[in-house]
Amino acid sequence: MSSIVASNCPMIVIPDDFPGYPIELFCVSNSIKEDLESVLIPGGMIHDRIEMLACNIAADHKYEPFTVLCVLKGGYQFFGELLDKLRQLYRFTSFAETIKPSPFSSANDSLSNGSSSSSSSSSTVHQHAGNFAQRIDIEFIRLKSYVNDNTTGAVTTIGLETLRSLKGKRVLVVEDIIDTGLSMHHLVQLLKESEVAEFRIASLFVKRNPVNTFIPDYAGFELPNKFVVGFNLDYNEYFRDLNHVCVISEKGKLKYAS
Repeated sequence: MSSIVASNCPMIVIPDDFPGYPIELFCVSNSIKEDLESVLIPGGMIHDRIEMLACNIAADHKYEPFTVLCVLKGGYQFFGELLDKLRQLYRFTSFAETIKPSPFSSANDSLSNGSSSSSSSSSTVHQHAGNFAQRIDIEFIRLKSYVNDNTTGAVTTIGLETLRSLKGKRVLVVEDIIDTGLSMHHLVQLLKESEVAEFRIASLFVKRNPVNTFIPDYAGFELPNKFVVGFNLDYNEYFRDLNHVCVISEKGKLKYAS
């Protein structure tokens, strides 16, 4: 299957024939090592990728206010780290905007341009600085469509009142992984019905599932069509606390089956 291309940024592609890294090379609890085949993506690589996604998102939103909608439960860890990086970027930008230019640079600008732009710059600075506290809001919703490693074909939505409160707002949806695309197609329809001003989708992982037709605006990694756990991705609520993304073994699937 050909690579998926996210709308606003390229993904890191993990090839189908990539065997992963041996479990023994990483800090993984001895009690679950036999439940895992390999480490597909080390945790450090995931953290670095999230930082790059935050830079892309902040630049595309032009540091203007928006609301981050976290899809629970899987998206929570990605959401937390992404939000932290976004707020750092916004805080730095807000701080930089409030620094007044030196008299020397202002004088040089006046000489070179024939006029001073200090008044317009000052108003822009105060406008952006005043908005900083309201720049990023957060909301939560929960979608569920999996039992064991199979989709049920139906999406359960918890928190519809959250979507109604987003009417007229700019929204960034944060999801952990897009597998079949069913949940995201469902959520997009709900967002349209809720009349949000605009929305974009960020997913840390996108799986090369033959039935998936959903392409997010931002994505971190494109994965082979294998069932993966770790970094808050679960198998019946197990393995969420793994620092790395790993391929679960057949033994692990049987051991933790619902």
